[in-house]
Amino acid sequence: MPHTLLLVDDDGRLTRMVGDYLRGHGFEVETAASLAEARAALARQTYDGLLLDLMLPDGDGLDLTRELRNQPRTRRLPLLMLTARGEPTDRIVGLEIGADDYLPKPFEPRELLARVKALLRRAAPDDDSAGVLNFGRLVIDLGSRQALVDGKPCDLTSHQFELLVVLARAAGRVLSRDQIMDALKGHPLEAFDRSIDVHISRIRAVIEDDPKNPQRVLTVRGAGYVFARKQDSHGD
Repeated sequence: MPHTLLLVDDDGRLTRMVGDYLRGHGFEVETAASLAEARAALARQTYDGLLLDLMLPDGDGLDLTRELRNQPRTRRLPLLMLTARGEPTDRIVGLEIGADDYLPKPFEPRELLARVKALLRRAAPDDDSAGVLNFGRLVIDLGSRQALVDGKPCDLTSHQFELLVVLARAAGRVLSRDQIMDALKGHPLEAFDRSIDVHISRIRAVIEDDPKNPQRVLTVRGAGYVFARKQDSHGD
């Protein structure tokens, strides 16, 4: 069954071009020209992915992103931001509030296609991923792609979960940023090194008792990060 995408952008020419291109590569694409239309479409139907412009006639796509990440039904919806805001700060803000990837305009349709495929591939269940990584209060369920602390689900995006798994599977070993990006195999984190720090901060915010004094995901200055097997006394 083909994947169904919702493309939210008020640029009619772009939506026609992108929609036709993606349909030509096997996707079903619906479009919305405003936040109101997007909210109505998302309430009416479940999508496999969302392509979201930030500057819309009735508001900011960042607001919709926050809404979606605060709702259980759409918390893990793969979300790619498409926007003319291409500054690093804009990218970081988008990723911090829950976007899975960020593609500034103008973009090559082939790059968009590659990113959409990668986004959906990461979100798909992996038959080889069944299993659980258990670290006391923190449990990482690979099959359901869910991290839990004291039995309560952690609010992580798809790529933040992937990053946590990479660190946890190498527990006790320092990983450089290059090693992390290599392990993520084409993940959009490769596009800009700085975003790893952003996502590490988010991971700490949901799995650590005191994110400012982490005991689980530690920074090794000048080297990278290490996931502590046991929560010991030395922090960041």
